[in-house]
Amino acid sequence: MSSIPYVSPIPCTTSLATCTFYPVASIMGKRRHGRELAIQTLFHLEYTPGDPDGAFELICETFNSTEAVKLFSRQLVLGVCEKKEEIDKLIRNASRNWRMERMSVLDKCILRLATFEMLFLEDVPPKVSIDEALEMGKKFGSEDSGSFINGVLDNIYNTLMGQGLLKVEEKGI
Repeated sequence: MSSIPYVSPIPCTTSLATCTFYPVASIMGKRRHGRELAIQTLFHLEYTPGDPDGAFELICETFNSTEAVKLFSRQLVLGVCEKKEEIDKLIRNASRNWRMERMSVLDKCILRLATFEMLFLEDVPPKVSIDEALEMGKKFGSEDSGSFINGVLDNIYNTLMGQGLLKVEEKGI
């Protein structure tokens, strides 16, 4: 269907089968799977820039996903791509002593996704976005990804709260 070569999935220390895409609905929530599918697509786009919709379809052809998962994931991919400059500016300002060029591609993709969710998805509490990003960083990233992602996203969260750009979360969320 597409002449764009597929870039290998998110690097991890286990086989692809245990990395992520196995019978999804029974193992993890649809949104978590949607986030992982979005990260796959954003990762692919870092190495093969082009049409985000085309890249998304290519990734969906490779990995089995339900329509509900695809809807959420597509929203994430297209949103991150559309708001990338704004998101990257926040990440740059929040990542003390780290230039974007020095960050791992995977960590950047996870940071962009979580920042997009915090800013633009009102139905996802910011703390949930941060927690999901940490889980993906631990699962797919390096040994230091979780703490790095946590530090940057915590800084972004505090900045956005200070500017009144996030709703105050109710206790228990």
